[in-house]
Parts: sequence; C-alpha cells; structure tokens
Amino acid sequence: MRIDILTLFPEMFQGVLGSSILKRAAEPVLIKSDSTTRPPVCSYHVHNIRDHTTNRHQKVDQPPYGGGPGMVIQPQPVYDCVQAVEAEQSDTSARRIHLTPTGKPWTQKLAEEYAQLPRILLIAGHYEAIDQRAIDTLQPDEISIGDYVLSGGELAAMVLIDSIVRLIPGALGHDESAHNDSFSEGAKRLLDHPHYTRPAVWNDMPVPDVLMSGNHAHIEKWREEQSLKITQQNRPDLLNH
Repeated sequence: MRIDILTLFPEMFQGVLGSSILKRAAEPVLIKSDSTTRPPVCSYHVHNIRDHTTNRHQKVDQPPYGGGPGMVIQPQPVYDCVQAVEAEQSDTSARRIHLTPTGKPWTQKLAEEYAQLPRILLIAGHYEAIDQRAIDTLQPDEISIGDYVLSGGELAAMVLIDSIVRLIPGALGHDESAHNDSFSEGAKRLLDHPHYTRPAVWNDMPVPDVLMSGNHAHIEKWREEQSLKITQQNRPDLLNH
C-alpha cells in the first residue's frame, strides 16, 4: 500500500512513521524460518501543502469570510497538492481521506476496508478548517476519530495510518494478533479479554487457573465470557449493533 500524507507540518510524522510496527511495515524483513525476505507492505510519502501555494511567503491561510475566530486554509494549495501527489503514481488510484471533526466516526470495520486498498491519501488540515470549496471539489471521505477537537488533522492521520497498516498481511509478526483485537471480527466486534504472562503470581495476584489448565476449550469460553463482561461494563452500546 502507498500512503500519502498532505500536511502543513511534515516534521510531526518522522518519529511515528519511523518507530515500531509502522517502521517495520515499511522495511523488508528477513523471515528466519525459511530465510526468505518479506518485501515492505507499505510506503509512506509525506508532502508539505505549503510547497504548492502561489504565495511567495508560503502563506496558505486567510481569515474566514463572514468573520469569526481562527484562520482558514485556502483551497488552491490543497487542491494543487493533491493533484501533484496523485500524479506521482498515476497508475494507482488513491482513496482520498480528509481528517475532520465533522466526518463520520472511524471504526475497526473501516480500518479493515481501507487496509485492502492499494493507495490512500490523507489530507490533514490545520487551524480552523480547509476552505469548503476544496473539499467539495476533491470529494474525499471525511473521517473523525472522536467527539473532540484537535489542533490539526496530523494526529488523527497518524491514528488512521497505525490502525490500517497493522491490518495489512505481513505487518505484524502474527496476523492473528490483529484478527482478535478489540472491535475486530475475531473478537465478535466486542472488547478484548484480559491478558496475562509470566510470572504466574505477582504481588500476591495469581493468573486465573483456567489459563494455566491447558484446556483450550475452557480457555476460549473464559475469554469470550470476559470479553462480554468488559463490553457490558465499558461499552454496552456495542452489544446493540
């Protein structure tokens, strides 16, 4: 998958894209079991919207028509940036995504859908908003990561990237890890069950006996019961879907 990010602050992405699972997914990995090399499952391309403004001072924002606080990103640099970026690999169609509090909620189901795509293009706005005429012309999917407001779309874009990339086959050490996560199909779209590891007793708290029993049927039943219990306590709304 090719992932393009359009932003006014490209430096914000360096640490996130260069760490942990996201870094590993963009690099070839040696498979020790058969000495083969897994090619990168994705690539990241961060683009500065300011590079496409016609303003000689690289200014991209102006006060809003109608008055009010904040600044609005002008439509021309956003539109021109999208056109230039998509032309870099014109044979692969990009799914455009605009990160905005007015978008539809981001879910695991959407992450699974997007993980199947060959290319996504994330538009991370900043300040008050992006001029609506750019949005109307580009017609991106509009996505919100929650009922709150951030200073810009950069952090939201990082959330989407992480939730998508980990679902691409080969990104994780074990693909079943993602399949059984909270909200995933393997977890029946419920919250995940508790997890335990060594030592068997810590601070006088033992691991539940069922997990030490070796009886996989009982273990699976216990995990399902715990998942349902936690979902009822913390997210009862999920049980109505």
